[in-house]
Amino acid sequence: MTWKKIGLILRPKDFKLKWWESFGMDPTAIKLKGSVYRVFFCGRNKLNQSLIGYADLNLDNPTKILNISKKPVLSPGSLGAFDDNGVTASCAVKVGKVLRLYYIGWKPKSTTRYSLMTGLAISRNNGKSFNRFSKAPILNLTNREPYSILTAPYVMKVKKNKWIMWYVSCEKWVNENYPTYNIKHAFSEDGLKWKQSGNISINLKKNERAVARPCVLYENKTFKMWYCYETKVGQYKIGYAESKNGTNWKRKDSKANISCGKKNSWDGEMIAYPYVIKHKNKKFMFYNGNTYGKEGVGLAIKEDN
Repeated sequence: MTWKKIGLILRPKDFKLKWWESFGMDPTAIKLKGSVYRVFFCGRNKLNQSLIGYADLNLDNPTKILNISKKPVLSPGSLGAFDDNGVTASCAVKVGKVLRLYYIGWKPKSTTRYSLMTGLAISRNNGKSFNRFSKAPILNLTNREPYSILTAPYVMKVKKNKWIMWYVSCEKWVNENYPTYNIKHAFSEDGLKWKQSGNISINLKKNERAVARPCVLYENKTFKMWYCYETKVGQYKIGYAESKNGTNWKRKDSKANISCGKKNSWDGEMIAYPYVIKHKNKKFMFYNGNTYGKEGVGLAIKEDN
């Protein structure tokens, strides 16, 4: 069964907030109570810096916004840090009364277009505010992964003392504006300190430049991953893969069952950065459209078979 698109549910022009002039990148959802979810997203201010805020919505009526943050809950880090030019939410995980937000830290061009590294922030009030767990990234550069693109993490606790992170990892820079990257995995005992093997989970196919922003559910003894892939810059599509152990994956992109919208629509050229959650007997996919989410956050819904 294909996904039913609901359309844009969060648009910056509808709220006119000083911190949120444009975009709504990488929507990231966490349950508050009942059918009410908090959706973190990356908005940009007038300086084009990425900041993290949130909107609350009821999945029984997801087009009605219950509440929205009047200021960002996480802003860029200190000058010189890995996230001094922007932050983007990537994965939210509840651990007891603590909310962990695994996020992306941006740095602007030096010899290459950008640096994108993984950070972690902690909240004790369900995401109304965050403090950094560390001023440094939680993934490290290694001989296998020497490039400063270790980013877009999705984190899952699979059993006691075993956590898995799937993340985007750069293989090389073709030129200063053109990196290629795939999806790798790392392991942890506590979700805080990570061991990177450098092994690939989702590899590039022929003529692909990138696979990005993994999101994973575990159901029916199967790990299911949604992500986006790109053959031409600016034209991401959403893909899908399955795994029995969380590390060895088989791509089944045709089973993603969601595609770009009509020509000249907000998602007519690109669909990207999926975040899938399961609520009751439905799956909800928050995602972005053209120009990497410039117009805001979209939603699609799928009934479980």
